[in-house]
Amino acid sequence: MTAPALAGTQLGYARVSTGHQSLDQQVDALAAVGVEPGRIYSDKLSGTSTREQRPGLAALLDYARQGDAIVVVGVDRLGRNAAEVMSTIRELGERGIVLRSLREGIDTSNATGRMIAGVLASLAELELELGRERRTAAREARKARGQHVGRPKALDASKAALAQRMHDSGESAITIAATLGVSRATIYRILTTADES
Repeated sequence: MTAPALAGTQLGYARVSTGHQSLDQQVDALAAVGVEPGRIYSDKLSGTSTREQRPGLAALLDYARQGDAIVVVGVDRLGRNAAEVMSTIRELGERGIVLRSLREGIDTSNATGRMIAGVLASLAELELELGRERRTAAREARKARGQHVGRPKALDASKAALAQRMHDSGESAITIAATLGVSRATIYRILTTADES
């Protein structure tokens, strides 16, 4: 991959994970390195994990052209997990768009920056693979011990039986859910399972 010409526009991207966090610190840091305020794209997320659901990042990637530079405070701002971050970095490289990360000192307009981005990509892939292996090993260990695998049930057998008795006596699913402190969907699932058995 060759370095793109540095004649493009400098663009910024800022992201916070929740709606109540402030973008101010990131925006100030981007402005301090010369990114014009009108060229800073941002997202405030609340549990959103896919890039398609981030209008700021989508607009930035749509606007950016070969030779432009995207500046972020840290590479973690580009995604919610390592694979997503590395996918974005790879896409930028393929499109000839420079990435500059202030915290990590990455600048893909030079060979060292591209090498660091490549190492980060390899580490991210290793992290994902090791995480999968750990989760699989933990599941297998729980199965071998005869322990429950997966999400715990919202209601134990005695509360499920109480829900069924309340339903049989004419109580609504809303009332049963409120009484037992669970969602209506949980009550409907329990009642449906009981009907099928």
